[in-house]
This record gives sequence, structure tokens and C-alpha cells, in this order.
Amino acid sequence: MAMGRRDGERQGQFWIPAEQVAKGPGHPFYRKLNEVFRQRGFDRFVEGLCEKFYHDQLGRPGTPPGVYFRMLLIGYFEGIDSERGIDWRCSDSLTLREFLGYTLTQSTPDHSTLCTIRQRIDLEAHREVFAWVVAMLADSGLLKGKTLGVDATTLEANAAMRSIVRRDSGESYEQFLTGLAKASGIETPTREDLAKLDRKRKNKASNKDWENPNDPDAKITKMKDGRTHLAHKAEHATDLDTGAIVSVTLQPADRDDRKSVEETLEDAVETLLDAREQGGEVGLPQEVVADKGYHGNDACRNMTSLGMRTYISEPDRGRRVWTDPKTGEVKSAERAAVYANRRRIGGKRGKALLRKRGELVERTFAHCYETGGLRRTHLRGHENILKRLLIHVCGFNLGLVLRAVHGLGKPRTLQDGMKRLLAGVFGELRTLWKLVAAAGRLLQPAGRAETPRTDMCLHYAAA
Repeated sequence: MAMGRRDGERQGQFWIPAEQVAKGPGHPFYRKLNEVFRQRGFDRFVEGLCEKFYHDQLGRPGTPPGVYFRMLLIGYFEGIDSERGIDWRCSDSLTLREFLGYTLTQSTPDHSTLCTIRQRIDLEAHREVFAWVVAMLADSGLLKGKTLGVDATTLEANAAMRSIVRRDSGESYEQFLTGLAKASGIETPTREDLAKLDRKRKNKASNKDWENPNDPDAKITKMKDGRTHLAHKAEHATDLDTGAIVSVTLQPADRDDRKSVEETLEDAVETLLDAREQGGEVGLPQEVVADKGYHGNDACRNMTSLGMRTYISEPDRGRRVWTDPKTGEVKSAERAAVYANRRRIGGKRGKALLRKRGELVERTFAHCYETGGLRRTHLRGHENILKRLLIHVCGFNLGLVLRAVHGLGKPRTLQDGMKRLLAGVFGELRTLWKLVAAAGRLLQPAGRAETPRTDMCLHYAAA
């Protein structure tokens, strides 16, 4: 066969028949997802939900809301963090064009269009889309709602530490250090002087004193890898029976877990009630499982007063004193709640639930923020980030539905399955080589040197 050569200059055809237009093979995952959306009436639902944000007659027809939400879901399924990246990926891929319902002659929405639609549609509408997906989980039998696991993680903010300023004076960090150096007697401080002065200071990065003017919602915090950065706190409430995410909230990164859990549980109850109104058969939370960061006297008492049993790991605080030092009053309610929690986590069911929490809740973080590509945010302001985050988590829940119905939870599942298949085949071949090498050693006469063939078998078996 002769080698084909690329023409340097080629004149484009003026007319192209529609049957000759190149078409991609598509992807079974996105086709199955569109089938689920058609069966459930997703586009009719979001169009009715977002109709109030558009004028009836004025202006040209805008991007359909179904396309907007699909593009945000693509961010999760393809692991794309920014809206610019989603724009480029959708315009470049024939498969995603088919998923969105766009032909080659139509331009897909760009990132500025996504930004405009996000600003037009309010946060409550995004919450209703999230509740609609949760109701779909309930209809599919993938949601119980009785036992919730709660945990939080940090998301890197779209703001730099070098841009922080003082809350009281508005000085930058370098200006503040220069003022301290001059006050200590150094008239013209150098960078070395400022660095030396900064090393000796304590509590030099306090959220009470500093803020970022570009994103006031971002808080200074220590990330999981040890870096100090401006970040946000995302907290999940996960159904421990099925692994579905019932609630996701975005809160300040410096807020204590014992305080943030109240907002997350309240949002989870509202979401489950919405799922009930849409016909889903789900229960309300009766058990809460969390790590030791959520353990506290008030937290255990408040959850117990709401009728929830707590399974929260208790840190070693030594001997407890249940008498208020100021008033002398005995904290009987707190004591009863803490002791009851201690008995539960020491039992067989409590230990099993704590292990399950570490498995299922951490898995949601890995899917949504590591492979999902949202560990670093590209938006500013909690409202904007939460709009993106709610639909991002919808992608995780939709993956549970598609995995139960069609066996595919993500578009890359087929690729991963092929890798596992090949790994299994080569593993069996490796075992076979070991058996052949062992048989060769047994059949070899005593005192005879091993043949190069046997050495080669042993070499491949060891590899």
C-alpha cells in the first residue's frame, strides 16, 4: 500500500452533503445519559424551572437551560475544572456535541455564555436541580436516607496569599512588615530584614486580621498537603447505605466542624423532604456518623435533641468535668449525649459504621475533587462556587444511577475496564509461566545445568 501524503494547500468545498459530514462514533455513556434524561423529562423540568429568568418576547432565544446544566456535568465527567476548559472541550469533541444536541454548523456556548447564564439563574434553581437528581436516586432504589456520614474537605480558592490586606488599614502584607521594621528602628528595611522579622512573628496569618479583597469569602487555612493557602470548605452528607450524596454545602474554611455540621444536616433534611414531595420513598436521617473533628458536647446534644443517634469518634480528652465552672450547673444533657455516643461507637455496629464512613465519604471526595477536577476553584464568591458545585455533585449521583442501570458510572469506565481486563490476562499468563518454570525444574535430571530455555522462563516469571 502506498503511503498517503498530506496536501499543502487544499481548497475547501463550497457545498458538503449532510450524509458526507464526518461523524464521531459517539460514546455509549453519554447516549445512555441522554436516554435517562429523556425518560425522566429533564429538559422540560429545567426549562419550566428557569422560565422565570427570561423574558417572554424581548431578545433573541438564549441557550437552553438543559445545555447549560449538561455542560457543567461534562466538567465532572471529563475532569475539567474551569469553564474555559469546558467550552474548549465541548467545541472540539464530536461526542460532546452530540450529547449537547449541536451539529457541526452550530457553535457551542462559550465560557462567557456559561458565566452569563450562571449569573442569571439563582442559587435556589441549582438546588432544585440537585434535589431532582436526588429524587431520581430515590425512584431507582439507590437512596435510603436513614444513616448519613458527614465529612468536609478544603477547596483551593481562586485567590493568592500575596494579595491579602489588613482588615483595619487595608495595607498589604509587605507594607505592614515595612511599618513594623521602621517601628523597630530599621529606617530602610531590605527584603532580608522583612523576612527575618516575619519569621519571629506569631499568628501572622490570622483571618481576624487579614482578608483577600478579590474574594472575601476565601479564608486562610492549612491544606491537607501542609501548604497554607486561601481556601473554601466543602462538606458532604452521604447516605451510608448506597453511597449517594444527599447534601453538599460550601462554608468558610476556618469554620469549626462542630458548627458547620448543623447547616449540612439541615440542608440534607430539606433535600430529602423535596425528594419525598416528588414521589421518592426515602426516610429522614436517624443516624449521623462522623470523625472526631465533629465531636463536642453541644454537637452531640443538638443532634440528640433532633432525634438523631450519633456515631462520632471521640478524641482522648482525659477525665471529663460536667459542672459549669461559672454557674456550678451540671451539664446533664451534654453528659448523657456524650456517654450514649461513647457506648454506640464501642459496639459492633458503631465500629462498622465508622469504617464505612471512611470508605464511602472519602470516595465522594476522590470522585468529585480529584478525578472530577474541582480541587481548585476558578470562581469567586460562595454563591458562584456553590452553583457549580451542586451540579458537579449531581454528576456523581447520576453516575450511581447509570452504573446501576447500564453498568457505566463514568465515560472513562470502558477504558478502565479494558485496562483491568488486560491486567487480568497478563496476570494469568504470568501464573502460567511460573507453572511451566516449576515443571521444568522438576523434570530436569539431577546434576544437569539449567538450559537457557528454563532460565528464560524463570526470567519472564519473575518479571
